[in-house]
Amino acid sequence: MAWYFVFFFISGFCSVLYELVWLRLSMAQFGVTTAMVSIVLSVFMAGLGLGSWASGVWIRRSANSIGPVALRLYALIELLIGLSGILVPRELDFGHGVLERMGSTSSASYYLVSGIWVALTMIPWCALMGATIPVGMLAIERSNSRQASRSFSYLYMANVAGAVVGTVVPLLLIEELGFHGTVRVGSACNALIAVLALAVSFMAGSDTAPAAAGGSQELAPHPPSPPRSRWILLLLFGTGLTSMGLEVVWVRQFTPYVGTMVYAFASILAVYLAGTLFGSRSYRKWSLKKTDEGTLPWTLLAFFALLPLLAASPSISLDGELRLIFGIAPFTGMLGFLTPMLVDRWAHGNPEKAGKAYAVNVLGCIIGPLVAGFLLLPWISERWALILLALPWIVIGLRPAFAGSPVASNGDVLLPRLAAYLLLPFGAMLFFSSGAYERMYKQSEVLRDSTATVIATGTGMGKLLLVNGYGMTSLTPITKMMAHLPLSFLDRQPRNALVICFGMGTTFRSLHSWGIPVTVVELVPSVPRLFGYFHSDADAVLSSPLSHVVIDDGRRYLERTTEQYDVITIDPPPPVQAAGSSLLYSENFYTVIRQHLRPGGVFQQWLPMGDEPTVASVALALKRSFPYVRVFAFGKSWGYHFLASDQPLPNRTAADLVQRMPPAAAADLVEWDREPNALDRFSRLLKNELPIDKLIAESPRTPALSDDRPINEYYALRDGWTP
Repeated sequence: MAWYFVFFFISGFCSVLYELVWLRLSMAQFGVTTAMVSIVLSVFMAGLGLGSWASGVWIRRSANSIGPVALRLYALIELLIGLSGILVPRELDFGHGVLERMGSTSSASYYLVSGIWVALTMIPWCALMGATIPVGMLAIERSNSRQASRSFSYLYMANVAGAVVGTVVPLLLIEELGFHGTVRVGSACNALIAVLALAVSFMAGSDTAPAAAGGSQELAPHPPSPPRSRWILLLLFGTGLTSMGLEVVWVRQFTPYVGTMVYAFASILAVYLAGTLFGSRSYRKWSLKKTDEGTLPWTLLAFFALLPLLAASPSISLDGELRLIFGIAPFTGMLGFLTPMLVDRWAHGNPEKAGKAYAVNVLGCIIGPLVAGFLLLPWISERWALILLALPWIVIGLRPAFAGSPVASNGDVLLPRLAAYLLLPFGAMLFFSSGAYERMYKQSEVLRDSTATVIATGTGMGKLLLVNGYGMTSLTPITKMMAHLPLSFLDRQPRNALVICFGMGTTFRSLHSWGIPVTVVELVPSVPRLFGYFHSDADAVLSSPLSHVVIDDGRRYLERTTEQYDVITIDPPPPVQAAGSSLLYSENFYTVIRQHLRPGGVFQQWLPMGDEPTVASVALALKRSFPYVRVFAFGKSWGYHFLASDQPLPNRTAADLVQRMPPAAAADLVEWDREPNALDRFSRLLKNELPIDKLIAESPRTPALSDDRPINEYYALRDGWTP
C-alpha cells in the first residue's frame, strides 16, 4: 500500500501543477476575464468528473479482463497524462492563432469559440486524471483485498497530500524555469509514476495472481447500495458545491489581509488543502474502530462554515496567515473527514461506485463557484453569500435539536444535542459581533460584480479606490502625466488614444482634455461606474461622443480590434507583483501594442517601483520590442514612465512640451498643484531621465519579462525564501 501512496502523492502534486499552469497559459492566450477563468476551471473539474465516472462504468463492464493488469493500466494512464505537459501548451497556442484568424470582435462568440477550444484541449487529459482513482482502487482490490473497502479514502488522502505540496513547489519552479519548463517537470513526474508502477507490478507479481489462494481470477460482484444510501450522493454534491463556492467567497474576504500576489492566493489554497489532508487522515484513523459518525460532525461543519465571519472581520487583529488558518482550516478539515467517509460508505471498495460518487462531488465543485461568483457576490455582500452557502449545513446541523428522542445523559446523545442548540446563537453572535471590510470606511460607496467588490472612499485629495480591499490608486499627478507626456512627445497632431486600466479615470479624463477620441478598457465593470465619485465632471466626460468605455481584458481587446492609435497608455494594477499583472508588462504584450500603434505613435508604460530584477526585466522587454525607448523617473521612489515608439522620440524641452498642449490640457496637468505651473511639472520630470541600459545593467542576468517568465510575480527564491 505504501507504493500506492507514493503514486497518488506525486499524481496529486502534478494535478495542481497542471491546473495552475494551464489556467495561466489560457489567460495569456484568451484573456484575464472572470468568464475565461471560470471556463478553464470548470472544464478542468468537468474532465476530472467525466474521467472518474467513465472509468468506473468501464471497470464495471470489464473488471475481469482488466483486473489482472490494473496496475499496468494505471501506469499507462499516468504516462499519457505526462504527454499533456508537452501538448496542452501547444494546443492552447494553436487555439489562440485560430481565434486571431477568425477576427471575432463579439464577446459572446469569442467566449463560445475559446470555451470550446479549451474544452477540447483539456477534457481528455483531465479525464485521464479523473480515471486514476477508480483504476487504482481496482489494482488495490486485486492485490490487497483487506484494504479494498477503504481504498478510496487512502488514495484520496495521498492525492490531497501531494496537492498541498503542489501549491508551493510549482511557484518556485516557475520562478526558475518558467511555465513551459514547469509543465515539463510535471511530465517527468508522471513518467516516474509510470515507471515505478510498472516495476512494482512486475516485482510483486500481484497483478497477475488470483485474488486468493486457489481462487479464480474473476472478481466477486459487489453488493448493491441500500436505497437509503443514495442520500450520500446528495451530500457529496453539497460538499463539493459548498466548498468551492465558499472558496470564491474566501478569496474576496481575505484578499484585503493577504494581498493580491500569487503567493497570497496559493496560501489560501494551501490552507484549504492542508485542512482537507488533516481531516482525511483523521477519518482514516477513526474508521479503523468506528463506522457511525453520528450527527455531531455535521453540526460542527455548520459551526466551522461560519468562522470566516469573524476571521475576515476588521474588528479583530490577526496576521493574514492566522486569519486563513482560523477561518478556513476547521471547515476544510471537517470536509476532509466527511467526503472520503461518504465515498467509502457508498462504494465499499467498488471502483465503479467510487467513480460515480467522486463525479457527483466534482459536479458540485463545478456549480459552486458559478453560484458564488455569478449569482451571489454581484448582488449581496460576502457575509451574506457565506451565510447562504452554509445554510444547508446549518439546517442539517440543527436536526438533533428537533429530534424526537429525549436528551440523555449519555455523551453520545447529549453532546450533539447541545451543539445543535448552540448553533443558531453562535452564528448570530458571529454575524453581529463581526463586520464587513467596507465598514472600515465611514464615507464610501460600494459596488459589486462578478469580478470584484469595489470601494470608493475618502474626501478631497484623500480619495481612494479599492478593489477587493486592495488600494488601486489615488488622486495623483502621476496618472495625469500618463496622458500628457506621450501626447506632448507625439510628433504630430493626435487623432485618438487608448488607455488600458480605468482606475479613478484620471488618465482617461486627461486624455479627453486634448479634444480627441479616447477609448478606455477596464476589466472590472464596477470601476468606471464610480468615476463620478472622484471627478465632478465625470458625467460630461462619459457622455461626450469622443468617449468610449469598454469592459474587457485590455490585452484581449487589442488582439480583437483592428483599430490603430496614436497613443496607448497603460497603468497595470498595483503592486508591481500583483498576480496576472505580468501579462501587461510582457514582451509578448508589447508585440501586440506595437501592432496597434500608428507609425510614429507613442506607447506609455507606467512601472511602479520594484526590485532590480523586475525593473530590468520590464526595461529589457521594452528595449527588445521597440527601437526607441526613453525612461523618466517620477520622484525618488514612485516609479518610472517609459515612452516607446518605432520612430525616434524628439529631444524636447519642457517649454516645447507645454507649447504643444491645448489650453484645456495644460490646465488639467496642474489642476491639483498648489502653484500651478506646467513648465515646472515637465522640467522636474525631464531632469530625471535615465538611460534604459542603466536599468537593465542593475540586473544583467535577468531575462526579459515574458508570458513564460513573469519575473515580477514570482520572486520568492531571489528574496531568499526557502520552503
